[in-house]
Amino acid sequence: MAETTYAETLPAARSFRLPRPALGALVWLVVLGNAAVIVWLWWHGGNAHPKTTGELLTGIGRITGLLSAYLALIQVLLMSRLPFLERLLGFDRITIWHRWNGHATIDLVVAHVIFSVWGYSLMDRIGVIKEFDGMLGNGIYPGMITATIGTVAMLAVVATSLVIARRRLPYEWWHAVHLLAYAGIALAWFHQIPTGNELVLNHAAADYWRALFVVTLVVLVVFRIVAPLVRAFRHRLVVAEVVHEAPGVTSLRITGHRLDRLHAEPGQFFLWRFLTRGRWLSAHPFSLSEAPNGRSLRITVKDLGDYSGSLGNVRPGTRVLVEGPFGSFTDAARHGDKVLLIAGGIGITPVRALAERMRGDVVVLYRVIDERDAVLLDELRALGVDVRVIAGDHATPEGARLLTPEHLRELVPDLSERDVYVCGPPAMTDAIERHVRHTGVPRTHIHIERFAF
Repeated sequence: MAETTYAETLPAARSFRLPRPALGALVWLVVLGNAAVIVWLWWHGGNAHPKTTGELLTGIGRITGLLSAYLALIQVLLMSRLPFLERLLGFDRITIWHRWNGHATIDLVVAHVIFSVWGYSLMDRIGVIKEFDGMLGNGIYPGMITATIGTVAMLAVVATSLVIARRRLPYEWWHAVHLLAYAGIALAWFHQIPTGNELVLNHAAADYWRALFVVTLVVLVVFRIVAPLVRAFRHRLVVAEVVHEAPGVTSLRITGHRLDRLHAEPGQFFLWRFLTRGRWLSAHPFSLSEAPNGRSLRITVKDLGDYSGSLGNVRPGTRVLVEGPFGSFTDAARHGDKVLLIAGGIGITPVRALAERMRGDVVVLYRVIDERDAVLLDELRALGVDVRVIAGDHATPEGARLLTPEHLRELVPDLSERDVYVCGPPAMTDAIERHVRHTGVPRTHIHIERFAF
């Protein structure tokens, strides 16, 4: 009797899903449709025909405030890890949208403050500083103090998002500060509803905005709190084994009940929360380093900081909470039979999982500084795939040529006919993506997974 593999036991179709183009069109219809409603409410709320410069400026202040509040709610939804949105866009693209949407949100908040204070100062015929001080202290505008605190909180989020700040702050601190975004949005509620001119005069508009806030809150609670707790009770994940693969590199095998119901695929990652002292407060992303088999999940972690370095001390029996799976770095993204997998450093983990399950003509290029750094190499070779270790320091004259377009063509002459998967540190993946593009590989055939929080 032929052996039945885990892949063969998966259901042919889990549920009905809209095609990606239709789903994308529906998402944009909802996003732009709500934006159009907001602009329409502003236009018909007495802002269409300003009679003075002060009224014009305050009108601009109102629309920038309304749009900033709307983008802030979208920001929350982008952080809510909606499964259908993650499948549509992929975690990388959601992260990029999250960053740019966050910048647009805070830009509109600042514009709202400037235009509103400036406009009211002209209408009241007093200085800008005096107008702002009066807004905070005279009680005429409800929620101004909470709105100011919320604005400061959102500015703190932007500050920690800067590259230099992110490199200096531990992940836990960066993550905690970003929770201020929720606080900033919540505090804005107490300013927008009782103060917004369109919302005070138009009860239907106020109810519309209340509905937007409530829907966003429900989505956040369901997907960030309820779903992980349900998954925890259903699967009861625990650490079963801890293996030290190499100095500073540790694999953890996690077991539980009915793990096939997670529908994880090779190349995907989870957000892992280990319920031990000092670790349970934050969830960290780690890719699967082995194709899921329905009985266990394995991750392989390199010591890159306090948290990842401490995982080698996790004891078997430790309870685990997960969110996911996430990521479109999977076999389903490929277009043809030929595949090139390129991994840098610990970026080999999802590549190792992909190589285990992928069929067809598969080549693996494993980029490391020294061949001794090539963890999981024996496992890759045991899978029977064509794996080549590319060792060398790119800062040296000899290493500078490694994985350039010319070198890639030498290593894989039929590169332009392949789907190319690249995983590793952001600087490396960005460089290799450019090099692969220069070899003639279509952009749609290049699949990227960047290892960064």
